[in-house]
Amino acid sequence: MFGKAPRVQPSVGLSGSGALSHVYIQHPPLRCSVPGSVGLFYDDANKLILSPTAGQVFAWKTNSLSQQSTPTSESVGEGPVLSIRYSLDGKVIAIQRSNVEIEFRNRETGDAFVQKCKSESESILGFFWTDCPTCNVIVIKTCGLDLCTYEPGLKALRLVDTRKLNVNWYVYTHESRMILLASGMQCNSFTAFQFSSGGVIRLPRFEMAMTKAEANQKPVLYAEDLHIITIYGRIYCLQVDRVAMLLHFHRFYRDAVMQQGSFPIYSSKIAVNVVDNVILVHQVDAKVVIMYDIISDSHVPISAPLPLLLRGLPRVNASSSGFSNKDAVNLETDEIRDHEDIIYGDGWTFLIPDLICDAAHGTLWRTHLDLEAIAASSSEVSSVLEFLQRRKLDSVKAKQLCLSIMRTQILERQPVPVVSRAIDTLVMSYLHSVKMGISIQGRLVGAEKTVASDNQHLDDSRFLINVPTSSAETHKNSIKRGSMSGGEHEYRQSISGDIRTESTGLTTSSIVKNRSSIGFDAEENVNLESLGSGAGDSHRGANIEQPLQPEGSESGENQSEPDIPEQRELQVASAAISPDEMYQFIFAPVEEEMAGDPAYLVAIIVEYLRSAASEKLKVHPNLNMMTIQLLARSERFAELWMFVLNKIVEPSKEVALQLLESGRQNFMTRKLGMDMLRKLSLHHDYVLLLVQDGYYIEALRYARKNKVISIRPSMFLEAAVSSNNSQHLAAVLRFFSDSNPTFKNTTDYSMYRRILNGMSAASVA
Repeated sequence: MFGKAPRVQPSVGLSGSGALSHVYIQHPPLRCSVPGSVGLFYDDANKLILSPTAGQVFAWKTNSLSQQSTPTSESVGEGPVLSIRYSLDGKVIAIQRSNVEIEFRNRETGDAFVQKCKSESESILGFFWTDCPTCNVIVIKTCGLDLCTYEPGLKALRLVDTRKLNVNWYVYTHESRMILLASGMQCNSFTAFQFSSGGVIRLPRFEMAMTKAEANQKPVLYAEDLHIITIYGRIYCLQVDRVAMLLHFHRFYRDAVMQQGSFPIYSSKIAVNVVDNVILVHQVDAKVVIMYDIISDSHVPISAPLPLLLRGLPRVNASSSGFSNKDAVNLETDEIRDHEDIIYGDGWTFLIPDLICDAAHGTLWRTHLDLEAIAASSSEVSSVLEFLQRRKLDSVKAKQLCLSIMRTQILERQPVPVVSRAIDTLVMSYLHSVKMGISIQGRLVGAEKTVASDNQHLDDSRFLINVPTSSAETHKNSIKRGSMSGGEHEYRQSISGDIRTESTGLTTSSIVKNRSSIGFDAEENVNLESLGSGAGDSHRGANIEQPLQPEGSESGENQSEPDIPEQRELQVASAAISPDEMYQFIFAPVEEEMAGDPAYLVAIIVEYLRSAASEKLKVHPNLNMMTIQLLARSERFAELWMFVLNKIVEPSKEVALQLLESGRQNFMTRKLGMDMLRKLSLHHDYVLLLVQDGYYIEALRYARKNKVISIRPSMFLEAAVSSNNSQHLAAVLRFFSDSNPTFKNTTDYSMYRRILNGMSAASVA
């Protein structure tokens, strides 16, 4: 409808974030084209792209897309390949050869066998592996699910249990451990299972509503219209309504599946990625991407629809290099292979969560967020900071942007309420990270009809193309995927299995709005909450709910929750900004750059102190000292006294010494510093200051009263001699002689006794 896929011109040099785009893919892609390949498959359980050939399968790891990535190869025998995936331990390769048979090959022993359907009326839609203690292979058939165990000694699958139901097609993702089985004339009636180490968890049957194009015409739902995604630890299903041009999103609860909103769509073909908990809705025909961050309870896009950017294409400059135009074109052709500069090509398949496979040319891309461009495109500072604080994949970049935004806001003297809301956002994010123990760093989906039948299915080890990748033809064939972990026991009516990567929930008592919008509750916890406990508050944490028991189990048994191994392997870092970083990277640099009346900076610091105090968060000591310096520099001593007396500035030794320093020209300020030392029971420092100020007699009385014995007698004696008062010197000698009987035997006593005698003799003469 919108013509051919656009071709990016390398000479433009799209290598930075200056282009109008918030989402990009990085050149070069992972090139996984193999001569003689019969197609590409994605095994999301093992994070592999698989390319079978005649007798072999090549595998590339997708954890890190590297142009130099070397594939592994394995002998698999000859024959058609509808689906292929490795077992979770990597010891077995399973290959679906047709809609009635699956071949299993043991990589260690070389043994192989074929599992076939027992009934001619059955056909296999797909399968995946589980780590359940009672079964490790689940086969999806048109008549339901078979829970099986791989038995290498018997060279067969042993049937453990079955789930009888009619299945038209299915959708499954390893990330969510969720499978949706579609049935009915419109394929809009669903049975859902979540596989966990504690059991097979079943949701109540539900239907998805679809808008009718005409009164007598009933629309049919297809597998490519559904996308299971995991956002902030919650499982959602996105449903494309092509008649209404809406993308409905449903959330899975323990006892229900509820529609929670809709997004408008502007293309007849929709694809979905998820990057760092941000939903990317690709409007394929319109060739733009729309981003949503649903944790904020807003169905408004993060920004306007913008194109997908291809970064890193080699620049060609014929004039500067001395090449002719023909040479430049040849160079471009050599470096950019197989139409790698085409955006939204016909062979693109979008893989959950963040991959794009150009199956026609054997390339794999990963989608990325341009955080800098996103931050620059919004004028709502608090919302931008909330968005950045939730980012985990590039937490260092997110933190740098947050620091830069805050410095800019202060230097530009933005309204104090605006900066105050931004400060509250950062404080709440830091508190959440501390509570969760998170590291504070400074540091597709689409499916098509199967070849063998009219049934459709979609899983995460999908068949991407059915022809050799070297061919220029791009045929659309069925996409198959799979692989995951599961369990045995089935819950009745509701569900409790949570896929845990991180516990959640923040219970501090203020700034509720910021707390919910930052997304503190249930974050990083794939959670199926009870509708009754969480329907009214989509951000309630899972920690308030008790798991239900599987059938036949005793209380307290089999309550282990499923987890996501590949997520647990990664240490989650946070973009949160600590109080030390607030001072070091925001207030200290800003104080050096700002000139003139410091009243504005003081007002901002006060807002930060207020926000920190409301959450009982200790600020950097130097920030209190900076506040005192700023007020004293502008001779606003009345405000300074108020800050100290009302404890807006937290009392400490450093603050007291700063008050003494700033109070050289103001007696009341210095007195506040002395009083603070005394109230903090810093007796040694208090006595020293009294002596330095010449109040050594008062210092002696204070030292006797508070039993301060750490002061050297010579300090008091020197002060008395300096006063040229023999009575004071005699009083000091008498004090130390009475308090320490051995003092008379010291050299200090002998020396100052002679000095006293000399002073007395001089006065008599």
